[in-house]
Amino acid sequence: MDLLGSATIFLAICLACLFVLSAWRRKIYGTKNLPPGPMPLPIIGNFLELKAKNVSESLRRLSDQYGPVFTVYYGSDRVVVLYGYDVVKEVLVNRGDEFINRGSFPSADVNNKGLGIVSSYGERWAQIRRFSLTTLRNFGMGKKGIEERIQDEAEYLREELKAKKGQPCHPALLFSSATANIISHVLLGERFDYNDQEYQKILHLLISSFRLEISRFSLPLQLYNIFPRIMDLLPGPHKTFFKNLHDVQAFISKRVKAHEETFDPNVLRDYVDAFLLKMEQEKHNPQTEFTRENLAMTVYDIFIAGTETGSTSLRYFLLVLLEHPDVEAKIHAEIDRTIGRDRLPSIKDRIEMPYTEAVIHELQRYIDLIPLGLTRLVQKETQIRGYTIPKGSTIYPILSSALHDSNQFENPRKFCPEHFLDDKGAFKKNSADMPFSAGKRNCLGEGLARMQLFLFLTTILQSFRLKHPPGVTQIDLTPDVSGFGNIPRPHLLCFVPR
Repeated sequence: MDLLGSATIFLAICLACLFVLSAWRRKIYGTKNLPPGPMPLPIIGNFLELKAKNVSESLRRLSDQYGPVFTVYYGSDRVVVLYGYDVVKEVLVNRGDEFINRGSFPSADVNNKGLGIVSSYGERWAQIRRFSLTTLRNFGMGKKGIEERIQDEAEYLREELKAKKGQPCHPALLFSSATANIISHVLLGERFDYNDQEYQKILHLLISSFRLEISRFSLPLQLYNIFPRIMDLLPGPHKTFFKNLHDVQAFISKRVKAHEETFDPNVLRDYVDAFLLKMEQEKHNPQTEFTRENLAMTVYDIFIAGTETGSTSLRYFLLVLLEHPDVEAKIHAEIDRTIGRDRLPSIKDRIEMPYTEAVIHELQRYIDLIPLGLTRLVQKETQIRGYTIPKGSTIYPILSSALHDSNQFENPRKFCPEHFLDDKGAFKKNSADMPFSAGKRNCLGEGLARMQLFLFLTTILQSFRLKHPPGVTQIDLTPDVSGFGNIPRPHLLCFVPR
């Protein structure tokens, strides 16, 4: 190559770099009155400030420095972080309609493509959510029918734990089987045996995918969200993540196809049948959101959300109680006094069990399973706390900051059931208790999740005492994975019959 050619290439590279830096500078400084935040680097943004091992702690430190509303850059994307109960409530509840659309990350968009109920927005989201709420309610969500289904599954789970004969075990897969069977019953009309090989394979994929999803801020997925096209060409954990999700989707699509082949509009068996009927009713509507693709993705969204969050919460609950035997003893006493040993716990028992109810709420607050929540998209330029938020910005309301707000909870970093008890020992609510988010886009399955956690926990503690394995006197309750969410370390548990 001659000297002139080399100089031309060098000049072109320099001009390209200047163009990129100029565009970056316009984005950073082109809008006045943005919330403050750390200085981002070109291309990677604030990648270095968001520690992959504990993003929640990184954001807490930034909030200490910049206040409850601050800006970080995720690659070239502007993210406005909301930190603290007051500002989170202001945006999610008081101004919920203004911030109702979800934000997104490339790692999430690969599979959902804007379909389903978690990542969709606008009229699609409104129609699917409204239909889902009505249909799930019709199939017993929050009613006696689903309670009996949970009670039956709790008995299956109790028998599996009895078979361990007090020996150390890792209950993660058992808990996943139990919670997945509840949501599978509602969505697909099926219950799977705990030894079903295909079912076990799917549960393993769910557990693995959940760990990868929780660690969305791990290095490979952070890099994917910043450089998706480049990362598509490279091997790594992100490839496993996408393959796992694809396999789970294939499992659900297979079930949906079987429903289509046996569908009877006069006999609706479950959520899928109800969706198929809606598709039939709207087949001549070119604008319909009730398509097979939306059906498969919505079932996938609900199945994922209703399985691993519940089972992981239950496992974390028991590990915390293992380290607080005084609290476990009080729950045992309340169970014996209210329920006894001769019948199954029921939802109506919650009213007579304020201490257990307080413990469950405090456990959810303390474990902080999904500390970061889900993002929102700014649809038009707006103001938050006097700062200008440009259209297209992503809003990140940090749920953990509400759950650990010292203005709302006396000892926010400690496990303290008294946070949810009044002076007379009665259960008391706290509006900052929002583990399922808040506002119009709160978790669709909150009622079912709370019912499951109460019935599974009380059924287990009605029959068992929790013990450490031989030679172990204390365990580490800090998360094994802490990113988008928190996953407990894989400790063994002994379920000793009472």
